[in-house]
Amino acid sequence: MPREYVLETFRSPLHLRIDYAKELNEQQYAAVTAPPGPALVIAGAGSGKTRTLTYRVAFLLEQGIPPEAVLLLTFTNKAAKEMMQRVNDLLGGVLAGLWGGTFHSIGARILRRNALALGYEPDFSILDREDAKDLLQACLGEMKIDHKAEHFPKPDVLGDIFSLAINKDQPVEAVLKEQFDYFLPAAPHITQAHACYQARKKTANAMDFDDLLALWLRLLREHPEVREEQQRRFQFLLVDEYQDTNKIQGALLDLLAARHGNIMVVGDDSQSIYSWRGAHFQNILKFPERHPKATVYRIETNYRSTPEILRLANAAIAANVHQFPKQLTAARPAGAKPALVACGDGAVQAAFVAQRILELHTQGRPLEKIAVLYRSHFHALELQLELTRRHIPFSITSGIRFFEQAHVKDVAAHLKFVVNPRDEAAFKRIVRLLPGVGAKSADRIWTAFQAGHSAAPGAGLAKILVKITSPVPKKAEEHWEQFTETIAQLEDGKARQSVASMIRLVLEAGYEKYMQEQFSNYRARQEDIEQLASFALQFESAEEFLTQLALQTNIEAEATAPARRGEPGILLSTVHQAKGLEFDVVFIIMLCDGLFPAARAMENLEGEEEERRLFYVGLTRARDELYLTFPLIRVTRGSWAEQTQQASRFLRELPGELLDRWQIRTRGVY
Repeated sequence: MPREYVLETFRSPLHLRIDYAKELNEQQYAAVTAPPGPALVIAGAGSGKTRTLTYRVAFLLEQGIPPEAVLLLTFTNKAAKEMMQRVNDLLGGVLAGLWGGTFHSIGARILRRNALALGYEPDFSILDREDAKDLLQACLGEMKIDHKAEHFPKPDVLGDIFSLAINKDQPVEAVLKEQFDYFLPAAPHITQAHACYQARKKTANAMDFDDLLALWLRLLREHPEVREEQQRRFQFLLVDEYQDTNKIQGALLDLLAARHGNIMVVGDDSQSIYSWRGAHFQNILKFPERHPKATVYRIETNYRSTPEILRLANAAIAANVHQFPKQLTAARPAGAKPALVACGDGAVQAAFVAQRILELHTQGRPLEKIAVLYRSHFHALELQLELTRRHIPFSITSGIRFFEQAHVKDVAAHLKFVVNPRDEAAFKRIVRLLPGVGAKSADRIWTAFQAGHSAAPGAGLAKILVKITSPVPKKAEEHWEQFTETIAQLEDGKARQSVASMIRLVLEAGYEKYMQEQFSNYRARQEDIEQLASFALQFESAEEFLTQLALQTNIEAEATAPARRGEPGILLSTVHQAKGLEFDVVFIIMLCDGLFPAARAMENLEGEEEERRLFYVGLTRARDELYLTFPLIRVTRGSWAEQTQQASRFLRELPGELLDRWQIRTRGVY
């Protein structure tokens, strides 16, 4: 029987440029130097995720892995560029051949090389949003969609529906049922429009942004030779922000890793907050099931926040059932306990936040190191007013302040016209909302109205409008009738007694339907209008309300100008838009049940757990000080009356000893 002799793999002694043990903490070092095979790195907030991923790339290259065998996937071009540059700095320029970039950019490169296999030419065009809108408009023209007879989404909204269908890997009908149920009666025509859009793209040798993922996946699934070539080439896959991947991205990664199994995904399940745009939480949660040999590494040392803030964050996320348990520990010394502040109402909450910001600034805290976070933009309405009143500069992550938003200005224009029939700008803004009415049509209609108003100055506006027929485009005739009826209702003496009623009337009389057709985030905009109606309850007349609106808009433009020019100012942001950012001081406001967590997200366990993760993300943005606030009384939807608010269930879950409770005592009236 022959003797067995084991031949060991020979490697020349490695002379590493980097002292990994010195540069990294123990948990980071374990992940960076992990042996080949599947690995899930759960990197907690502020724990050095990017550093870990960057050093992992460097480590692989120093081990002799050819750069062209490594694929680094990120979610932004900026992140990819920064990581590639950091690896280059660490190793002194050995990146030739290394593939790194966003999923979409890598998909485009691969599709260019293999376009013929899918029936495309390699010089295919990539449609931007405006190009896609034009193509969809052409489809609707071809289909002769009658918007008068059918409640149908505009091209921008159609594009968002089709994009969600791809990113969620669902049929268009399923997306309609789940997120756009008000368009279900039009589902057959929407499906037809989708088929037309797909066909027109193919004819034009064009792909849209989502095709760069969907067609890449199709390429791998339908062409074994291409799949095998990519599997052989990319021997090591590294993925950033894995918790944000959607179903298609998850499937792509699993296919690419199927041969070698060398896939390292880095992310934080506790920061998975984007299901509404297609992110699939199960990708990270079920990774060990899909890759049974996977090793899970936890990086839990946080370099951002104080121990007091981290203890609160750990307690906040503990109630989630579906998660990888982790305990963030602080590398920083002790600080102040987070403050819990119950406020009388929204105005008192705004006054507290504004006054505390000024106190902090007086103590030396730069304004740009302070952020106010919330669940939805309309939660900051009272605060925006208070900040402008006190001349505290601020910027908003959406870039558009509350009163500057198109839907708020549209509704206000109806009231402006009723109050002042000579307001040409308001009148033209309203009529241009009607189908087929452009700038020239609006001019002709305005001229006709002026003539009628001059001839009968004492007549009701609706009586004048109903006589205007010839300048109104044919496709707008039915909508014109609704418009004149709305103006008649707004003119009614009883309606004029309540500004809030006037706003709700505009919404219910047709503007709600308009928003559904025009905006994919219709529900958020509807909440804005309802909040505007609540705000209007404090005014006795439409004139007083509109005066305050104009003053606030102009004061706001002046007061926030420094922040717009890039000069110091605090940041107002939704938690979603603040992910990845950090601040010395963070205020999280409107922490009431129904607001944060949002009411519509509480219908199932998945929704509640994502809301809790969102709260966790907000908490972990703070470095030194954290303030949690909520109003005890607030005007609520439906009743349009002040009602007692219940503190957010997320606050009620927190151990009392982790919080410093503040009691507000007011001087004067807010």
